Parts: sequence; C-alpha cells; structure tokens
Amino acid sequence: MGFFSMKNKNILKVVFVIIGTMIGAGFASGQEMYLFFFSYGIKGLIGLVVSSLLIGVVIYQTFQIINQYKVGTYKEFLNILIPKNRKVKPIINTIINLFLLITFFIMIAGFGAYFEQELGINSLTGSSILAIVTFMIFMTSVKGVVKANEVLVPILIGFLMLIGILNLKDFPIFSLENYIIQTNSSNFVISAILYSSYNSILLIPVLLTLKDYIQNKKQITTISIFSTFIIIVLSMVVFLLLVRVNVDITQLEMPAVYVVSNMFKTLRNAYGFIILGSIFTTAISLGTSFLKNVTKNRKSYTQIAVIMCITSVLISKIGFSNLVSLLYPFFGYLGLLQILKLTTIF
Repeated sequence: MGFFSMKNKNILKVVFVIIGTMIGAGFASGQEMYLFFFSYGIKGLIGLVVSSLLIGVVIYQTFQIINQYKVGTYKEFLNILIPKNRKVKPIINTIINLFLLITFFIMIAGFGAYFEQELGINSLTGSSILAIVTFMIFMTSVKGVVKANEVLVPILIGFLMLIGILNLKDFPIFSLENYIIQTNSSNFVISAILYSSYNSILLIPVLLTLKDYIQNKKQITTISIFSTFIIIVLSMVVFLLLVRVNVDITQLEMPAVYVVSNMFKTLRNAYGFIILGSIFTTAISLGTSFLKNVTKNRKSYTQIAVIMCITSVLISKIGFSNLVSLLYPFFGYLGLLQILKLTTIF
C-alpha cells in the first residue's frame, strides 16, 4: 500500500503530536535549551543527545504499556507502573495534573511574551488570544488536537531546519567552545536527565490520549525512533542558534528569537510563526490531557476549560522565563521516579 497507508499515516500523526508537545514555548524560544544544555558549554551537546534518547525510551515504554494493558487514563497507567502503593498513586496523579496545568499556563505566558518582545504589544493581549483559541480546540477534544498538530508541526519542522541550515553558513564550528558559557559543566548529565524527566511528565498523559492510533510493537518502535531523531536534530538547531547571541543571554526572554531577528531578518516573521505555532501545539496537547485526566463528563470538561483559560491569562503576568527557570527543574526531579519505573517495567 506504500508509505502513506493508513497505518503509516497514524504513525506520522502520533509523531507530529509528540513533536508538537515537545517544541513548545520553552524549546523554540531557546529558553529551555539555555537553561538545561547551553550553559554547560560543549558538554551540553552530549547532554542534549542523552536527554533525547531517554525521551525516546519513555515514548517506547509508555506505548508498550498502553498496547499491552489497554490503559486509557493516567490513573490506569499508574496502576501498572506502581501496582502496590495505593497511597502514593493519588499524590503522583495530582502532581502530574498540576504540572500539566502549570505548563499550559507557561505556554500562555510565552505567547504573551513574544507579543511584547517582538511586536511591542501588551503581553496580556497575546495571552488572551491564545487562551481563546485553545478553548475552541478543547471543545473538539483529541481529534482537533491531532489535526492541528498534523497541519502545523511539519511546517514548524521545515522552518526550523531551514534556519538551522542557514545558521551553519560561516559558523565558527572549530572554535565552538569559545562561544559558549561554561559553568558547572560537571553537572551536565544531571541537567540532561532532569530535562527528559520533566518532559516525560508532559508526554505520558499526551501519549495516553493517542491509544487509538497505535496497534502493534512495530509501530511503537518506528514512532519512538523517528520522534527521537527529530528531537535531536531540532534541539541541535536551537542550541547552535544560541552561539550567535552577542548580548547578555540571561537578560533575554527568548534568546533564539533574538538571534533570528538580528541575523536572519528576512526569516524573522517565519520564526515568529514557529514560536507561536509551537506554543499553540503544546498548549492544546497539554491542556487536553489535563482536561481528560480531571473531568468525568462533558459538562465538567467545559466548565474547567473555561476556568483554566481565564486563569492562564491572569497568571501569565508572572513572566515566561521566570516560570520556566523556577518550575521546570523542580518538576524534573519529581519525574525521575517515573523514568526509573518505566525503564525497568519490561
């Protein structure tokens, strides 16, 4: 039937949702890349690969559990992951839901931050626009999320790859180390594990919503390998963009955006689309996962969606980079147990 058979189309749909979840505001803006990898110098590149491989393992093992045990909710997933400890499971479930909600808030804040930094428009305006659009997608449930990722993610990947190729022109590859800040470089492995750990908290609930799109182990393997490869390539693109920052990078809300705006002016609008599209795809994936986890019927789903979207605009005033630097490492530690259990369950 060729590559574009129904099974392979489902594989692509799942991969696009995974990548759409991963390349959110923190990723595409360069804020995550700086915090977890770039600040460790050359060793950060090694950490980047280690982290991506761990994320690939999480994807593979999670889909194996979904396929073998036919789980569809995070509570059912925890029953497989931690079968005996009844007291711990409700706590973990609450933590996961809290993180999904907070990260949704971070996406809303990131959308507003882009409007303020690049367009000079009050951040509340940008945050309000995304809150309204995500609410509309939430009303379509999982199918709307898959469709949005299916359309947007290939375009986002294409634009990122184009910018990455242009960045390699006249790139100081042989003196790369001189261009990168190096602090606490011995901790780069811990940072890499934390990055994959907090991403596992985000990804697993999203993967559970995709259970109807996978049928067998071969599909799971293909999805895991393909997703890991794309994550590594896109991560390196953003990492190498940060080498071009010629001001105090710690003062930038969105360092990758700064580089594109100053070095590749003709692609400024294109990268703006990448940022906003990335934020949107992550926000709808995480928001839908949160709503699926905490609601029991359509009425409560709609009510909580309304409250969630309104609250996100108010919380966005805390600031995008502040939310990323404060919350992501904290939740990264909480996700370590989940990764350890996943890597030993089969």
